[in-house]
Amino acid sequence: MMESLIDSLPGSIELGLLYALMALGVYITFRILDFPDLTVDGSFTTGGAIAAILISHGTSSWVACLAALIGGLVAGACTGFLHTKGKINGLLSGILVMIALYSINMRIMEKPNVSLLGVDTIFTVVHPLVLMPILVIIVKLLLDGFLHTDIGMALRATGDNSRMIRSLGANTDNTTILGLSLSNGLVALSGALITQQSGFADISMGIGMIVIGLASVIIGEAIFGASTVFRATLAVLLGSIIYRIVIAIALQVEWLDTSDLKLITAVIVIIALVLPSVRRTWKQKNLAKKRSAYFAGTPTDNTAGGDR
Repeated sequence: MMESLIDSLPGSIELGLLYALMALGVYITFRILDFPDLTVDGSFTTGGAIAAILISHGTSSWVACLAALIGGLVAGACTGFLHTKGKINGLLSGILVMIALYSINMRIMEKPNVSLLGVDTIFTVVHPLVLMPILVIIVKLLLDGFLHTDIGMALRATGDNSRMIRSLGANTDNTTILGLSLSNGLVALSGALITQQSGFADISMGIGMIVIGLASVIIGEAIFGASTVFRATLAVLLGSIIYRIVIAIALQVEWLDTSDLKLITAVIVIIALVLPSVRRTWKQKNLAKKRSAYFAGTPTDNTAGGDR
């Protein structure tokens, strides 16, 4: 078991890096904007579909990645527009766009899946374990820099306190649309990279991506913290890698199959969400016990003032 786990470690790190960009996208919506965006499941497939079709027709792999990024930006903007201008609930806006993207993705691919076997991709020349760390670090640093600009700080403030930022003259509708666009752009780019690494795009490849992204964000923040933007984005990237390693360990269990992957993911997310709450409750109970013991052991002065 240990040998097979060690053998699967490079593959887990590789997948973690490939999905790290998607995790950063989920971080933008769920942590920065505090927006429950389900567009992710659709935009991930959109990125893969666009990349697969363009590459299979002879387009450069890098151009295909750029086109996938733009496709994700448009998908996120549609969700933001429905929510801000159409006044549709955020959760429902994401669901509507996700449903629409299913048909759009089928239109793009013209069939349920597109193969890239025998076609050159960006990983044909450079191995993913060499290229992805460089690409992920570049994207992380660019995102960190953006979030420290005036627009980036307005974006962060929109999620923290939208009323306050509106009172200062900022247009929260525009920042919301921008954040959702950026998020889904990164998700679509991740989908394009996954497609090139796996050698195919499938219409159902985006199912459950939002849960995987959340797992990466929650695991990373729980282990490494998120006190600053730099630390938070780094935690998300490391969380994506750790999540894949945990999945690899779980699949070494004899009675678990690869078909149980979604179940394992759901259990990991549930544990990651419940654990901090249980920890806080346990600390509060311990603190209450210490206070009770302190006051119980403190002598009280019952001497009346008139007896002196």
